[in-house]
Amino acid sequence: MAKKTRVEKARTAYDSKDVEATKKSHTKKAIKGSEHHEATGSYVGDFVYGAIDGSVTTFAVVSGVAGAALSVNIVIILGLANLLADGFSMAVGNYLSSKSDKEYIQKERKREEWEIEHYPKGEVEEIRQIYREKGFKGKDLEGAVKIITSNKEVWVDTMMKNELNLIEQNTSPVKKGAVTFISFLLVGSIPLIPYFLSFSSEAVKQIAYPFSIVMTFIAFFFIGSAKVFVTKKNWLISGLETLLVGGAAAIIAYAIGYFLRGLA
Repeated sequence: MAKKTRVEKARTAYDSKDVEATKKSHTKKAIKGSEHHEATGSYVGDFVYGAIDGSVTTFAVVSGVAGAALSVNIVIILGLANLLADGFSMAVGNYLSSKSDKEYIQKERKREEWEIEHYPKGEVEEIRQIYREKGFKGKDLEGAVKIITSNKEVWVDTMMKNELNLIEQNTSPVKKGAVTFISFLLVGSIPLIPYFLSFSSEAVKQIAYPFSIVMTFIAFFFIGSAKVFVTKKNWLISGLETLLVGGAAAIIAYAIGYFLRGLA
């Protein structure tokens, strides 16, 4: 098991409201030996996002076909089409969105660096105004401004965060897209498993949809509960929320399939 970082230890201490553990994660030695911009769990959100969407959309397709009383072959064809096409679309969308955000942040950083180089007086005044709004006054204000503007990297970081509200993330757009696609495929395939198994048994074919409901609802709950790794909220409520959303989508799809079954 990987050793916990200082920030992870601090989060755990906060979750359990352990004051002593919090103190240990904030000692001079602990802080000095840690990274200040740790990106722990950077891809957890992408995995959960892909998994929820994959399971919800694929099960909605399965429910729509079941409502229309179409064959197992149709379920598998439409389910796989959704799984691959929608999964690819989500992955590409996440990649392009992350890439655009990263490029925009990099562009703004270069702009700040250029302004500091060509008009430092104006940038110094911006730092002064930022810290004046934070409550700094007189010598304390001028001291803070002098310290920050003496280091170009710190100066630019301060402008990015406090003036532009932009924080650079140490994540790869390619990895974010890949994680989304993989989780979409893995969890999104769960509603289809009973239909693949139905080829080996007529008995399974008869209960394929109820079997799919049980498996998918369990997946909804567990994936929803997994959101706590990102949100740090109650796992039970989070799981039930995802279960309700997924169930509602399935009911809508089933109803549409049922009322339009005459068109098939």
